[in-house]
This record gives sequence, structure tokens and C-alpha cells, in this order.
Amino acid sequence: MQGLEVRGLSKRFGGLTVSEDIDFDLMPGDRKALIGPNGAGKSTFSNLVTGILTPTSGTIRFDGSDIGRLNEAQRVRLGIAKTFQITTLFRDLTVRENLRLPILERERRGFGFIGRANGHTAIEAEVDDLLGQFALGGLADRKVADLAYGQQRLVELALTLALKPRVLILDEPAAGVPSSETHLIVDAIERLPEDLAVLIIEHDMDLVFRVARQIVVLVQGRILTEGTPEDIAADAQVRELYLGGGHD
Repeated sequence: MQGLEVRGLSKRFGGLTVSEDIDFDLMPGDRKALIGPNGAGKSTFSNLVTGILTPTSGTIRFDGSDIGRLNEAQRVRLGIAKTFQITTLFRDLTVRENLRLPILERERRGFGFIGRANGHTAIEAEVDDLLGQFALGGLADRKVADLAYGQQRLVELALTLALKPRVLILDEPAAGVPSSETHLIVDAIERLPEDLAVLIIEHDMDLVFRVARQIVVLVQGRILTEGTPEDIAADAQVRELYLGGGHD
């Protein structure tokens, strides 16, 4: 099977079960959202998929191969990447320099070309493509520290995409972003490559319903239900738990 396949995934910390018997698929082109209250186990699930945590039981397969023994860096090289709730950027470098770093790492060239990579036109062309895709061209030579927070999140998303992932996990991409800038995140998600498998972990229900084609609801480490945005909006239990004001 192409894509990501999770079966019977569970994680326990001593006597505390934070993920229990989760079955989950993420195929090329998917746009899925994982929602649930704080403490539901959303970040734990993403950390299990990316190799930050080791499951207590269950399997994680990618393109049919068991990746349970692979660490985080090995999974990134396979094509599984994740953005984080807090931006992890080099604030004293420019946007262009930040985007160059993951490309150099991916190409195993080292960080000797943080400055303009003269003679490496393919690298510069890829940086320019990312700047264009995320509407960052006008900010290319500004330091990240000088950008608005929503713009920083765009840089982080572009940086992650520079790794050329096949599975992209967006961990609360709108966290801390003013509502006036949320459209930047929505627009960026909508411009992602069509064949990229995307999982969005998010509390912002407006964003979720705008970009997700399937929504999975997690409660106390277990999947409560899943379906289209229309299905989820019509589910009385979900509406009471999350969409009626209790989803935060």
C-alpha cells in the first residue's frame, strides 16, 4: 500500500494510556485533520508517527514497509516531516538563508553555503520556487526576527516543504497567528502539492473546515469518529464536545 498505514497503535506512560488502538491511513493527496480537546493525544499520535516517541504496541507502515524501528531523522529521509507548534527558525538569518539550510541538508552538502550558493544554481532556483509558492518573495532578504508571526509560520512551512516530504504533518499551523493573518496559513495549505499527504492537527475549527477533506476526532487517546467536514458538523456528539465551544 502506498502512503502511511497505522494499525492498533497504542502508547502508555506507566499506567497512563495516551493513545489506544488507533487505526489510521494517510494516502497521497489526502487532506486530513485531527481534532480533539487538549489532552486527547493528538501530539502524542503525531510524535509516534514521526519517530519522536516509540509506541507501546501497534504498527506503522510506510509504502508497505514497517518503519517502527526507524528514528525521527530516518523517517524524515523517507519523506515524513512535521512542523511544530512553536516556530523553529534561525531568527538572525534571512528568509532566503533559512530556506537554503534544509536544501543543503537534504542534498548532504553541509552548511558551507549559508550565504548565496554561487555556482549552485539548482539550489538557488529551488529557494526562489519556495519563496514564490509561499508569497515570500518580498521578504526574502529580511531577517526572520523582523517578520510578523504569521509570516514566520509561512517560512516554517516552506522550510519543511524544502525537505521534499511525501507526508506532511502540520502541528497547529495557526497557533499564535492573529486572526487577521490566518488566511496566509489557509492559502499556503491550499497551494501545497496535490500529491502530498497532509495531516493537520489544529484547534482552529474555521481553518479545519476550510482545508480538510476528512476529519478524525480523537478523544482520550481513541478515535471517536471520522468523516467529511459535513459529517462531522452534523454529528451531535462531536458538535457538543468540540464545535459548540468545548473544542478548545
